[in-house]
Amino acid sequence: MTSKKNDGETEEQLTFEAAYQRLEETVQALEAGGLTLDEATGLYAEGARLARVCNELLSAAELRITRLQTSMGEQMRFMSDAQGVQDEEEEYEA
Repeated sequence: MTSKKNDGETEEQLTFEAAYQRLEETVQALEAGGLTLDEATGLYAEGARLARVCNELLSAAELRITRLQTSMGEQMRFMSDAQGVQDEEEEYEA
């Protein structure tokens, strides 16, 4: 089951920036007060959902960065190993 945002966007369609902006607005509304218990409870639930979405998006970005760093490290190691072999071949020929 997919949760929907008030404007029809699903959680999967939210960008981090949109979810974070909405979370900030929710927190500000709660901090401002003047809400009924039902309104405050609804906003709190929305804020918790948005915080979870932000956390998931950050975790996914962190995983992508880690994979890129690992991939780049392996490529650099391969290039370094290839350069070492080339240097050894040049020394052997000399």
